[in-house]
Amino acid sequence: MAIDDIVIVGGGLAGATAAKTLRTEGFSGRIAVLAAESHTPYLRPPLSKEYLLGKAGEDALPVVPEDWYAENDVDLQLGVRVTDLDPAGRTVVLADGRRLEYASLLLATGARPRAITLPGSQSGSLSGSGLDGVSTFRTVEDSRRLRGRLADGGLNVVMVGSGWIGMELAAAASSYGNTVTLLGLEEVPLAAAIGPELGGFFRSLHEANGVRFLLPASAAEITGTSGRVTGVRTDTGEVLPADLVVIAVGVVPEVGLAEAAGIGIRNGIITDASLRTSAPGIFAAGDVANALHPFTGEHHRSEHWSNALNGGKVAGRAMLGLDAALETIPYFYTDQYEVSMEYSGFPSLVAGAPVIRGSLADRQFLAFWQREGRVVAGMNVNWPRTAKPQKAIKALISARTAVSPELLADSSTPLEQLLD
Repeated sequence: MAIDDIVIVGGGLAGATAAKTLRTEGFSGRIAVLAAESHTPYLRPPLSKEYLLGKAGEDALPVVPEDWYAENDVDLQLGVRVTDLDPAGRTVVLADGRRLEYASLLLATGARPRAITLPGSQSGSLSGSGLDGVSTFRTVEDSRRLRGRLADGGLNVVMVGSGWIGMELAAAASSYGNTVTLLGLEEVPLAAAIGPELGGFFRSLHEANGVRFLLPASAAEITGTSGRVTGVRTDTGEVLPADLVVIAVGVVPEVGLAEAAGIGIRNGIITDASLRTSAPGIFAAGDVANALHPFTGEHHRSEHWSNALNGGKVAGRAMLGLDAALETIPYFYTDQYEVSMEYSGFPSLVAGAPVIRGSLADRQFLAFWQREGRVVAGMNVNWPRTAKPQKAIKALISARTAVSPELLADSSTPLEQLLD
């Protein structure tokens, strides 16, 4: 083992960004990226948005161009599964029996779709075995196949799950001219993330585009004939006709490798602010990392792309012994129909109803959540990008300065003025 061997387990945004950061910072040693998927690392947000809608092509997906890895002497190994990790011996074991030694290791193993247990719920030819037409949603293959089935329209589509991915997929399915019914356990979609008022805003947006909601409701059985899905029976006994069923009920962090190796686990792999785990020389980043955030003093696990991007950068620098901490304010975005939304902040600090600037009815507004008078989260919907609302929202959060709800709601008061 050379002193400068670095192994990255995971071929997603966090892993690829860490490799790029290592080279950018001047690291010249060996880097091996072990990717379970057969594709070069790609971005996931377009899969449920513009790529699914056919508005973006294959060139919108790669984290870096495919030839970047060879040009920068990064050993990208595709379709490789790591079966064992030995922190004491600083080795990983691959499914084909090979052993790789490392000086530093990054676990960027991501997450997998959460499974549900009910008759017929095994995903079908869209992503596995079981009833044809039943699918989870996570990979580029899922997006390609779903787009191929949705694009001609005229299908009965049942979405199981009322979170961000479920709502984005429902928007895409409806936009293609399919009949969409969405099931969820919340009384209002997205209420757990942004509260009932704004969840209701997104529900009304979908209903205006023909989506039917059954909330709260769950699937009790997925029915089929001759191996193909035909319907979904809900827990109330209603039977919904279905040509396609997409299950989007969240994801579970892929902690199995770390857990078996005795690394600290709690809702992901526990790390400090520099993404170091409890095992010497081992770091974690992306969906799988439950990192200490300097702003809150608490651990946060985020499943959004910005966390993977920034986490990859921090892990790359930290593995080189440079000062690095994951201290950026969490951020994500969604596009549904004609509505674009961006959100920055800490959901764990949010309590109570938001302060609204603008008009929900006009579909153009800002929303601010406060705690003890300080802004802890904020979102903008169709707000002019020239005003750079997210920059101002992040600045308000970072300032930790108390702001009156009246000033937050007053559109005549520039956001920048609130920082004075």
